[in-house]
Amino acid sequence: MEPGPPGSFGPAEPGPCLSGQRGADHAASASLQSAARTKPGGHSLAVAAVLPAGGCGERMGVPTPKQFCPILERPLISYTLQALERVYWIKDIVVAVTGENMEVMKSIIQKYQHKRISLVEAGVTRHRSIFSGLKALAEDQLNSKLSKPEVVIIHDAVRPFVEEDVLLKVVTAAKEHGAAGAIRPLVSTVISPSADGCLDHSLERARHRASEMPQAFLFDVIYEAYQQCTDYDLEFGTECLQLALKYCRTKAKLVEGSPDLWKVTYKRDLYAAESIIKEIISQEICVVMDSKEDNKHVGHLLEEVLKSELNHVKVTSEALCLAGRHLQQIILDQCYNFVCVNVMTSDFQETQKLLSMLEESNLSILYPVVVVSVHFLDFKLVPPSQKMENLMQIKEFSKKVKERNILLYGLLISYPQADKQLQESLRQGAIIIASLVKERNSGLIGQLLIA
Repeated sequence: MEPGPPGSFGPAEPGPCLSGQRGADHAASASLQSAARTKPGGHSLAVAAVLPAGGCGERMGVPTPKQFCPILERPLISYTLQALERVYWIKDIVVAVTGENMEVMKSIIQKYQHKRISLVEAGVTRHRSIFSGLKALAEDQLNSKLSKPEVVIIHDAVRPFVEEDVLLKVVTAAKEHGAAGAIRPLVSTVISPSADGCLDHSLERARHRASEMPQAFLFDVIYEAYQQCTDYDLEFGTECLQLALKYCRTKAKLVEGSPDLWKVTYKRDLYAAESIIKEIISQEICVVMDSKEDNKHVGHLLEEVLKSELNHVKVTSEALCLAGRHLQQIILDQCYNFVCVNVMTSDFQETQKLLSMLEESNLSILYPVVVVSVHFLDFKLVPPSQKMENLMQIKEFSKKVKERNILLYGLLISYPQADKQLQESLRQGAIIIASLVKERNSGLIGQLLIA
């Protein structure tokens, strides 16, 4: 076993919640949290998680195992680990990976600053990998930071959108019933073919459910089940709840799961997952300018147009001179999109200040940060040729910050103009900004776009 000692890697920034519960009832969630972390007598409930991640991704049809396939240049399993790390009451997360991918997994943990992670070697099947993870939690090994939990969660490495709400529900149900698992309604009717390839019978869809992840168990129940199960079970079985029923006579409580529990199985699912993540991290834009005092500042005009055009996006503003003081709050608010308004200077001084602060903050470790450097072209003050020559420096800046996962784009707006013309230019600029934030198009990095 390769335990990951707590504190050996820096704590990951939590990042935006990737689940669909961003507007969930917090009172209900708090009640479930209390139930999950407390047992009679006031003692904390020890909870751990096991992630089997030894699959080869045969159905994906790509050479890289699907758990290591990149989404926005970050491995899929990293998103799943992040979802579990956000749940502070999960003490340990044990990941079972093949020996050949052990170093890859270690590098992912280090690069994305994951915490509370321990690695064990996976078996040749899913059940054998889970059993390896359970053994690591059950055994008191020398120098191991792991201890036996009361409840263990079993989840898939390729289900990155798991919600804390569902985790709480299955843990609470497992504590009471011994086992619990998330379920979803069947989408298609299940049929059973005969030996000659003809229909034998079909199941009534309304009476059956699809078994999903996560599942949770009293540790002693599921560990005993795995100790008793046959080689056939370990080789061909796929359902952990069935093992608990078969060998421990523990009937699992079934918990209705959310649509976000789907599993990345095929190549098209990678594109769907990327689209969901882009949508989530595009929900807030911060407009940074040299001053917030002047309400007639063109930055404020752009902010108001952005609010008007992008009514589904939260648009805030920040004065660059105060950004150092408030940047930590912006990070805590999980804003990954910045519009830097350059008015007083003809080059990138304001943008450079913002980029320096973003690089120091490590905000871009988990998600790509978009910075749109907005410049206003005033023919009366600066000759167009000089302005354009200065702005072409954006290509060099963009190459440098791309290494830190910051995507820098340039936007040029003609100014001053008549009010009506300016409003239209700002509206066109807002549309361009919205597209850059939503798509995060790497082909446009370092380009100077004109509104």
